[in-house]
Amino acid sequence: MRVARIAVNYPIKNNGLLYHYQANLNRGDVVEVPLGKRKELGCVISTDESLSKEYLDTPKEKIKSIIQVMPDSRLEESELQLFEWMAGYYHYSLGQVIFDCLPNSLKRPRALDKTYGEGKDLEFIPNNRQQYITEEIRKGLNGFNRYLVHGVTGSGKTAIYLDLIKKTLEGGKSVLFLLPEINLTPQFTTTFSRYLKATIFSYHSELSNSQKYQIWQMARTTKEPALILGVRSSVFIPLNNLGLIVIDEEHDTSFKQDDRCPYNARDVATKKAQLLKIPLVMGSATPSLETFSAFHTEAGKTNLFEIKERAGNAFLPSVELIDAREKSDKELDIWPLVTRSVSAIREALARNEQVLVFVNRLGFANYMQCRACGHQFNCPNCSVTLRFYRRKNILACNHCEYKEPLPNQCPKCSCLTLTHKGFGTEKIQDVLVKLFPEKVIERFDREEIKTFGQLEGRLNDFHKGKVDLMVGTQMLSKGHNFEKVKLVLILGIDSQLNFPDFRSSERVYQTLTQVSGRAGRFSQDGRVLIQTLNVENKLFDIVKNHDFDQFYKDELKIRELCECPPFKRLAMIHFSSRFQEKLIPHVSEQVGPMLRSLIWSNFPDVTILGPRPAHIEKKSNQFTWSILLKSKDLAQLHNLLKTFEMNHKFQSSISYKIDIDPYNML
Repeated sequence: MRVARIAVNYPIKNNGLLYHYQANLNRGDVVEVPLGKRKELGCVISTDESLSKEYLDTPKEKIKSIIQVMPDSRLEESELQLFEWMAGYYHYSLGQVIFDCLPNSLKRPRALDKTYGEGKDLEFIPNNRQQYITEEIRKGLNGFNRYLVHGVTGSGKTAIYLDLIKKTLEGGKSVLFLLPEINLTPQFTTTFSRYLKATIFSYHSELSNSQKYQIWQMARTTKEPALILGVRSSVFIPLNNLGLIVIDEEHDTSFKQDDRCPYNARDVATKKAQLLKIPLVMGSATPSLETFSAFHTEAGKTNLFEIKERAGNAFLPSVELIDAREKSDKELDIWPLVTRSVSAIREALARNEQVLVFVNRLGFANYMQCRACGHQFNCPNCSVTLRFYRRKNILACNHCEYKEPLPNQCPKCSCLTLTHKGFGTEKIQDVLVKLFPEKVIERFDREEIKTFGQLEGRLNDFHKGKVDLMVGTQMLSKGHNFEKVKLVLILGIDSQLNFPDFRSSERVYQTLTQVSGRAGRFSQDGRVLIQTLNVENKLFDIVKNHDFDQFYKDELKIRELCECPPFKRLAMIHFSSRFQEKLIPHVSEQVGPMLRSLIWSNFPDVTILGPRPAHIEKKSNQFTWSILLKSKDLAQLHNLLKTFEMNHKFQSSISYKIDIDPYNML
């Protein structure tokens, strides 16, 4: 009997399990194997393991046989190498990495949604800067290289992408285009199908499992060049003649997965391009500090291309601050807006323009409170207050499925007066409807838009002028081209500025710049109003001057002082349990001291912070405590984590998860 090492789809991290096999078997084959009393899928890592020490030390009766080899499911060597890299880098089970990323196979496939491009010529001739950038990047299309196009909003980055994609397709190679969010898919599909002569597939969460599976099978077998336009998970699609990867809005946190394996699609795409020896092009008006810093080294500067002006005759919008502290009693009826904001909206609507209002909070109120005794309504499953949704008349949790009807009186003191605290998109829409009853005012957030069809419909209505005012969240902030929008109003940004995270300034700057970028993309008089209680903050001056270089210099000094990326690499270990009384002593009395001892004796370049409770300690009845690790030496950081995993004593009621290069620090 021959022996193979199989990465099985289960959470234990190891080098794979040994199984007997008789038929021909190859590395990368997907197989079904017995695991305890159940059957599981696995992937062949290696064959002919009969001389391995593990096999010689294992009683032969404990090594079971493979049940079957799954048809048409072999992973290519480059795919398996990518998954092996991810398992090692993110400290995750290889079997789980593989089968979390592969689509499910179904016997009754649904029709596959694809678009055939028309291949029309571009309607604006590329300017000199765009031509220069495309010509420079074209020189490196035949090997691995990373390029960053740092262009202001509306600078014509899409035209650069189009040129490079067209060149790659004409050379018989396929292209993978990564977007941060599903809501950008319709716009890019329309643009690419107009100017590219190729088959275009959209890949996102609204596709059925069978549709995803068909795209994967097509990708493995097609000989014709194709363009796959997709969100984070599309980075794993195995296009067999892939020639180029493009990542738009590379800075976006949506590329980072929080659940399961916490990978960053940008970094996985970089590794994939390296393995396939193909170029990777990234673009953003607000690149992440880590990316921009990497391209600012002497070696990286030649692959950094900056565009500081908008394309065509458009100019960057003017940015004005509105001091929300100065208000009179007359403004109480329009709260949280102030008179200047309302006047600006009224003037824009009178000119038959459309207006965007941005607020990054859902619902009508952040929470409800009794005016008499101060009672707040808390989620029983999470350590947060419940958000109020007026249209549904419910209190709901943002972190679990809990919801309850709004009571008529306080459950503690029976007072009939419950007051609203804070505001979200629903409250803003309510105020605007009262102010402009003759106008069509819609919301663009995940509470209002739950399906891809609703998303396309709402965007189409706005593009056609059927909607006058759009109130939206982060979904509106990037990538969209709205021809009739000259005015953008930004609300509620102060809460983000005060967030206890070293990236808070960067995220606010990115949000303000991206939202501002929706104004005046087709004109010379775009206008952005930021309503704030903190007009003295220096960050607003940087945004007003569209001065990314100044932001980068200021932020880099702060990052160096606090020893944060790009100066040090980070890893977090999150420990979770339903039992707080077991979790806290385990983390603080066992894990913390063990890690400090390991660092003192073997890993002196690593710094440890914590353990401490998560910012929201309880979510969905799970308590979480975290430990943060920092180091300039990435190898030491990884080796410390490996040593921790080898020495960590598992407890059945406590789980842990490692997050490399974390975005969620709280």
